[in-house]
Amino acid sequence: MTDAPRFDETKAVFFDGATSRRREVTARLGDALEIAESGAVIARWPYDSLRRLDGAAGSLRLHSASAPELARLELADAAFIARLEERGRSLGVTGHTGRDGVGRIILLSLAAAASIMLTAIYGVPLVASALTPLVPASAERFVGDAVENQVRAIFGTRTCSTRSGDAAFSKMVAALERQGKLATERAPSVLQSQIPNAFALPGGKVFVLSSLLDKAESPDELAGVLAHELGHVAHRDGMRMLIQTGGTSFLIGLLFGDITGSGAVIFAAKALLDATYSRDAEFAADGFAIDVMNGLGRSPKPMGEFLLRITGKQGDTPLDMFASHPFSEDRLARMSAADKGTSAPPLLDDAEWQALKDICK
Repeated sequence: MTDAPRFDETKAVFFDGATSRRREVTARLGDALEIAESGAVIARWPYDSLRRLDGAAGSLRLHSASAPELARLELADAAFIARLEERGRSLGVTGHTGRDGVGRIILLSLAAAASIMLTAIYGVPLVASALTPLVPASAERFVGDAVENQVRAIFGTRTCSTRSGDAAFSKMVAALERQGKLATERAPSVLQSQIPNAFALPGGKVFVLSSLLDKAESPDELAGVLAHELGHVAHRDGMRMLIQTGGTSFLIGLLFGDITGSGAVIFAAKALLDATYSRDAEFAADGFAIDVMNGLGRSPKPMGEFLLRITGKQGDTPLDMFASHPFSEDRLARMSAADKGTSAPPLLDDAEWQALKDICK
């Protein structure tokens, strides 16, 4: 006699938020959503902490407010998902109402949703785009400094530094900034972290996390990614996103020069770190990177190959840092088509590249 199937558990894919490793786990419904691996419970997510994220059709991608920022759980069992949604009110499931009130509630809900969507899609971005050019460069640098403090709090305060490694990194970033006609004059930094990422803050401060540096196989791969991030700086995407997500209170403080309060600083930092750029902004930043690399006599294609190697193919992207980016296959195809070949020496020679690779050692 075979055991009866269990309807309160299913197989799932889990990313713990600390590493990019894909983990095959079992998800169980109990007092909370339990995540078990090899029979041991490794995480318990309260139902009221669950948040639905974008995922492939027919699947459910979850995050918990009580878990690390990058933690994710992916479910594909439709029956299990239905039972989970019955318990997770934060997933959008509501209680039953009387028959007479159902139609009215549906109409009001649709009207409210339409109003919010129209405002978010058309109103707020237009206001943010109009105000961004009016923000002084000094204010943008101040916001960047505030975000830097939060970056170090999240990813760790250890800055990797050697004399030769710092010189090599500064040389690469300076070449990218000159070609991109940026004048930030802010020293870049490498932070020790297991998360493969790179980003440029408002005001132009560039960060590379050591895991991304470890995975880069050539100066052109890393330079292309950094050029993409500098594209966001050149287009002031970070400040635009901050205004778009910050709301009226932050705008008033910004316009009247009162952004030095701790509440405004923390809000600014969190808003920028939590935000993801639009597909249009990512497409434009890729275009900036292509132009910069071609202008330096180097190929943009290694950047696309690097991103595809890190993120995987479409539908198999475990890293949330690339969630809003165009699919890596499409990016590689675009960069390959724009490749004008190499007509100049590498941005770093072999010794400089090795010094940068060893900067955390």
